Amino acid sequence: MSQGEPVEGEVERFWHEARRHARLETMPGYFGPDAIGSVVPPTWAFGDDPDADALLALVLAGTKTAMTSARDDYVGEEQLPERGTMSILLDSAGHPRALVATTSVTVVPFDEVDEAHARAEGEGDGTLAFWRASHERHLTDHDPLGRGFRPDMPVVLEHFELLHPAPQSRATFRAMFGR
Repeated sequence: MSQGEPVEGEVERFWHEARRHARLETMPGYFGPDAIGSVVPPTWAFGDDPDADALLALVLAGTKTAMTSARDDYVGEEQLPERGTMSILLDSAGHPRALVATTSVTVVPFDEVDEAHARAEGEGDGTLAFWRASHERHLTDHDPLGRGFRPDMPVVLEHFELLHPAPQSRATFRAMFGR
């Protein structure tokens, strides 16, 4: 199993618990399965980044409510995220840890990202200067089309809401980070 690949069976069990906890099951069972109960949301992890679990911990703590990716990452078959889309976040070992829902998506030039978005990402000291430096490095290192970093390159700003953490996630977070 590669880093971030879902552990067999755990995602379905997590989804069953998460949709109940997040009150996503609105119809009584005698109506039969509804679409939300039938389709497990896509899973993903914060990449192969060595800090992937630290980023996940920020989500679980409620500190990280946004993320940024290059618009070029969506060239080809992958579509931009959409408001209302749910996802299951995995830790680096492939265990499901959180159910999130996208609340907004915008595409702006890198140099037009504002302080509020940098703060919502919850990383480092939360300043725009930190955000710009770390994201310029990341976008330079992960350049799918080989165009290189440009201050005016389009980036996708995605905001999300934590709907349900895995029950053990908060305890794990506290154990790992003492919070």
